[in-house]
Amino acid sequence: MFVSQQLTNSLLVFLFFSLVTLIGAGVGAVATVVAAPAVLGLAGFTAGGIAAGSYAASMMSAAAVANGGGIAAGSVVAALQAAGAAGISLAGQVVVGAAGAAVGAAASMASNCTL
Repeated sequence: MFVSQQLTNSLLVFLFFSLVTLIGAGVGAVATVVAAPAVLGLAGFTAGGIAAGSYAASMMSAAAVANGGGIAAGSVVAALQAAGAAGISLAGQVVVGAAGAAVGAAASMASNCTL
C-alpha cells in the first residue's frame, strides 16, 4: 500500500509541475506576441520609417557601412523595419510565440526547480 501511495503522490506532483510549465509556456507565448510590436516601436522601427537617433538607426548605419552604403533586401534590419511598418506577419507571430513559449517554459521549470 505504501509503494502505491508514493507512486500516486509522485504522479500528482509530476502532473502539477507539468501543468505549471504549460501555463508558463502559454503566458510566455502570448506575452511575446503582444509585446513584440511595442518593442519594435521602442527600438525605432516605426510605421513612418526608422526613427532618427534610435537603436534601429544605429543598426541601419552599421548594416549600410558593412554593405557598401545600402541595406540588403531580406536583411535583419529590412525585416525588422517591415515588421515595424506593416506589423508582424502570422508566420512571424508563430516564431515569436514559439520563442516566448520556450522562455516561459524554461523560466517556469527553473522556478519550480525541475530543470
